[in-house]
This record gives sequence, C-alpha cells and structure tokens, in this order.
Amino acid sequence: MIPKKYNKYFNRYFGKKWIKAHLPSEPQIWMAGPYERSIKKESGNNNIMACEIKAHLDTDSWVWPNKTIYFFADMHADSDAFIASLVASGGIKKTGAKDKQFTLTAEGKKARFILGGDCFDKGPSTLRLLRVIKLLIDKGGDVVILAGNHDTRTLVGILSLSMKKDPSMEHLFVRMGAKPLPLFKEIYDHYLKDKSLKGKKLKAPSTQQCRKKLFPSKNWQQRFPNIAKEKISQTAIKKDMKRTLEKISHFEKWSDKEGLSLQQIVLAVKKWQALFLKPQGEFYWFFKHLKLASKEGSFFFVHAGVDDQSAKMIRDHGVKWINKEFRKKLKKDQFDLYYGPLGNMFRTKYRKSDRRFSKKGALMLHNSGINTIVHGHRNLYYGQRMMLRKGIINFECDTSLDINTRKKEGVVYGLGASVTIIHPQKLILGISSDYPFIKVFEPALTLRLCRS
Repeated sequence: MIPKKYNKYFNRYFGKKWIKAHLPSEPQIWMAGPYERSIKKESGNNNIMACEIKAHLDTDSWVWPNKTIYFFADMHADSDAFIASLVASGGIKKTGAKDKQFTLTAEGKKARFILGGDCFDKGPSTLRLLRVIKLLIDKGGDVVILAGNHDTRTLVGILSLSMKKDPSMEHLFVRMGAKPLPLFKEIYDHYLKDKSLKGKKLKAPSTQQCRKKLFPSKNWQQRFPNIAKEKISQTAIKKDMKRTLEKISHFEKWSDKEGLSLQQIVLAVKKWQALFLKPQGEFYWFFKHLKLASKEGSFFFVHAGVDDQSAKMIRDHGVKWINKEFRKKLKKDQFDLYYGPLGNMFRTKYRKSDRRFSKKGALMLHNSGINTIVHGHRNLYYGQRMMLRKGIINFECDTSLDINTRKKEGVVYGLGASVTIIHPQKLILGISSDYPFIKVFEPALTLRLCRS
C-alpha cells in the first residue's frame, strides 16, 4: 500500500485534453510489477535482486537532488511524443493544440528538465522537435541536453566532410547510413526547394564529385585498421568496417528512396552547417547546450552508460571535467571522442564488443558518490525498468517514444509518452503510456517489500 501522503504526486497532468497519449493514473510499487517489465538483474536470478537492492538502500549513500528532475530519453524527432511527455511530467500545462501553446507550472518553474539524448533521426521532424525544446527554454525551463549517439554521430559525420580526407574520420558520414536522410530531406524541402523551383541557381558539385566528398577514399579500407588499432579492439574494427562497407554499397539506393540526389544531400549538408554551426543559425544553440553527463545528488544522468575507463575519469576528475573534455574533443579530436571511453558513454549497450564495465568500475562510481545511473538508449516497450548492473542500480528510460520506432517494433499502444521523475522527497516515478500504472520507487516502501 502506498501512503496517502504521496497522492499529491500522482496524476498531475495539466491540459491532458490537448494530447493523444494515454497516461496512467494509479500508482504501483515499482518492484511489485511483473519481472522483465519493471525490474531486471544483469545476470542470475531476478528473485534475489530484492535482497541486493535492499543492501543498497540500507546504506547512507543515497543523496537526492535538491530539486525535482524530469528525465526524458530518446525523443527521436517526435515532438508530439515529447509534448505528451512534458504533460506527463506535470512540469507544463498545455493550453491549446499548437506547439507553442503551453506554460510552465509552478513545479515546472522550480524543476530541471534533463533531455537524455537522441533528439535526432527516426521520427517525423527533427527541426520541429528542436523548436519545441527551444520554446521550453525560452519559456523559462531549466533545460539540460545530454549527448545521444544519434546527435553526436550527426555532428561528427558532418564535421568530417569539412576536413582534409583522414582515414580515421572520412567514413563517419556514410557510416550514419540512412538515418540522417530524412533530416537532410527536411532541410532541403524547407530551406532550398523553393529556391530551385523559382529558378535560383543552387551550385552543387557533379555526382562524381559528390561521391568523392561524401564517401571515404578507395584506400580507406586498408588504412583504417592500422590507425584504429590503438583505440579499439580488432573485433570492434572488423564490425565497424563491415557496417561501413554495407552502408557505402546501399547509400545511393537509400538516397533515391528518400527522394534525394547526392547533389541535394551536399546542398542540405551545407545548409545544416549554417543552421547548426554558425552563431546566427537557427539551431546554433543546440550543440552549444550539449553535455555528456549530469550529476544530481548521487544520481548520474547519461545517454547510454559507462565503462571502467570513464568511471575512473569520473572518480579522478569529476563530471564537470568530463563535460569539458567532451566539448574539447568534439571540436578537435572527434576520432578519440567517438571511439574512446567518452564516446562509450553515449554508445554502449554493454555488449561484448563494447568497452568493459566491471565491479571495479562500479566501485569507482561509488567512490565518486554515484550509486544510481539514469539513462536511455536501450529500447523498452513497457515503461521504464530498473536494472542492477555490477552492483549499480540503473533506471533504463528509453521507452520507444517516436512513432516510427513504435510502428517498426510493432508497439500497438498509439502515441508514446514517458518521463522519469525524481523528487527530492525520496521518490522516483516512472510514467509511460505503455504501462497501466505509475511505477513508484521509494526506499521505505521498497525495503518493506524486500522484507516481506
């Protein structure tokens, strides 16, 4: 039974009639939910997980944020899902059907909105989503934007086109495959198509020149392994090269399917650079805001996760330092960023080919004052899930929000909406349109359940 004193935190949806997502109204203790849909242990028996969590909760290591945190993960260019998630948080009140028709609630004015990465790709409109985020900032929202693999990969891929051909970097644009093509189509149609229709000459290289610009050099396949071996394993090199070569062979077919010629892609890339990299560009603010991670109390927020090396960096230098290092490498050493331990923080899925995270790394995080990781990146279909990984509690929050992912994966519950709320009052809520209850994590309730 959840105490009545917590009722004020449930079902606080303002302007719900303006969104199409179903939002749960009744609470349920997180660990009372069905296994695999609510909690999971990395290895071993889920039934003993309660005892391990109890051991964590019995310590004094938990430090809660001093303000309410709303965490949103993997919006993937779906502004309708993001707006519905904002309503689910209770941080905004929707006042009309238009994107701009919302206000911050009293709680939203005091809270922090952490966007956990992957704003780009997959969904209906990256540009529209970014405009909604900017509205949230302009209306006074305290917004933190974390780097996702899709966001960072797009930036690194496009930056590689502006450099002299370098075997460590020159494949990164085509390595993105078909994923950024809808964004380039969106940019071309929105900013450039009218000019071409009006007869204004848009200068673009020939098809052959475009191939030379967008694709890696002919000798890349021989040169890349020698350069990459100092940073990544042979297994990872082979995997990366295999995927890149597959994408090179299919890229023009994917472009045709999207309705883009190589010349139009080159023009759209040039416009993207003006929009995102020039101070006067409409979306210049996005990458300026971008951080790798955020720490609130003993909670660590990141897009994907950590490894032993990044855990050591956090222990030795702190989270502010890794954010500075991230920005430095983003400008001057994209290869090391993308393939190194910092890149692992927005790429890892804890596969064998990913950098290792062991109990040693978990201990380093504990010594840094971190006992909980909140992240996205790993698709789930029944709301958020608790995962115990090497003794660190993880809240996995990628609930497949965007409409295209939902269609592809066969999710049948309509519009996605999801937010993880961490209250200073020692309360964590997992709200998702794909789970019938509000998942409630509160130490005393969880300990009571563990002992029963």
